[in-house]
Amino acid sequence: MPSIASKLPAKSLVRLLTVAPRPLLVRSLSTVAEERTQKLERIADELLDLTKIERHDYAILFRYKMGLNKYGPAVSGLSAPGSAAAGSAAAETKEAEKTVFDIKLEKFDAAAKIKIIKEVRTFTDLGLKEAKDLVEKVPVVLKKGVTKDQGNPIIEKLKELGATAVLE
Repeated sequence: MPSIASKLPAKSLVRLLTVAPRPLLVRSLSTVAEERTQKLERIADELLDLTKIERHDYAILFRYKMGLNKYGPAVSGLSAPGSAAAGSAAAETKEAEKTVFDIKLEKFDAAAKIKIIKEVRTFTDLGLKEAKDLVEKVPVVLKKGVTKDQGNPIIEKLKELGATAVLE
């Protein structure tokens, strides 16, 4: 069976090849664009119908699938009874793994204020006025990002002077 192109004159064939694909291409692109727009509208409607917890879980899952796994697995506010125990065990291991602490001054004896200010100046780079202002803002974090080995001697010294300080 002979093709349609063999029956047409050469001039008509050239015009058919140069004109015909364009309208077909434009029509196909417009239908593809309409289909994509409808698909996006449907997705947007479904996202708007989600509850707050479902939106949060979706955001985490979306980040995970995009390779932006900063927030861990998608976990909703509602959990199974067995997973509650697993979650508390995970929290305990996180606390046990903590290596960086903050030294917090909770309270001090008024009579020992000057000695505490002097001690604060020894382990910080603060001047007299800055150290005094810091100590007067009790409870306050005196130093951030110290290890347990660095923080314990400082805590002990502050306790000897009459202050209550903790590692957080």
